[in-house]
Amino acid sequence: MDEDLRSLRIKLEEAMGEYAKEDICLAFSGGVDSSLLLKVAAKAVEKTGKKVYAVTFDSRLHPSCDLQIASNVAKELGGIHEIITVDELEQEEIRFNPVDRCYLCKKKLFLSLKEFAGERNIPVIMDGTNEDDMHVYRPGIRALKELGIISLLAELHITKAQVKALAAEYGISVAQRPSAPCMATRLPYNTEIDYDILSRIGEGEEFLRSRFNGNVRLRLHKDIVRIEVDQDSFDSVLKDRVAVISYLKELGFAYITLDLEGFRSGSMDVGIQ
Repeated sequence: MDEDLRSLRIKLEEAMGEYAKEDICLAFSGGVDSSLLLKVAAKAVEKTGKKVYAVTFDSRLHPSCDLQIASNVAKELGGIHEIITVDELEQEEIRFNPVDRCYLCKKKLFLSLKEFAGERNIPVIMDGTNEDDMHVYRPGIRALKELGIISLLAELHITKAQVKALAAEYGISVAQRPSAPCMATRLPYNTEIDYDILSRIGEGEEFLRSRFNGNVRLRLHKDIVRIEVDQDSFDSVLKDRVAVISYLKELGFAYITLDLEGFRSGSMDVGIQ
């Protein structure tokens, strides 16, 4: 491990050690950010005798496989794994995918998490927001701040690349797992969110991931579905175009395009930042 990474690891463990003087409630998705925090928190409470709860939201706005991955990773890393079932679309404002949807969703989810923590007298509530998230369009961060959620990675200015490097050093199985954000990010803002459409998009993405490495997104624009993959996967997609077209058309997508810019997080946010 290089010296900078070693220093960062010590800094993270020391900071977590302070929080671990109390029980900790961690919003846990099974992604690399929250997995790194769970690993460090589980290690810290071994010394303090406190508990760390890894709480996963069972949400229809996330692929069902995410819940299974979170369960598997929680068993690997330690802590007490709990699941809170939520339906964001119960809230009328969220259903039509407004520009501040992420704020409304985060507020709904983390109010549930605060209630969970309050019932157990857990004073410390954390999430996996990292430094990179602070520099792009993330309206949900406002909800986290309003609710007093601790974003330790962001507080320590730890970037996504550093998170992955630290997770690899700890031997965390999902160290290189691509991000898996809310499925509503596949739809344009101010468009009604429909679970059936999201299910078909999720099925399409699962098919693409089975054939291509790296990041995969299907973004829907009315009857056009836009494929985003890492640029080094372009050749593979084009070589497999017949199978890709056939499968996506069976799912009901009329026009299928490959985005020449390749995968980029937040591509639906163009023009609103």
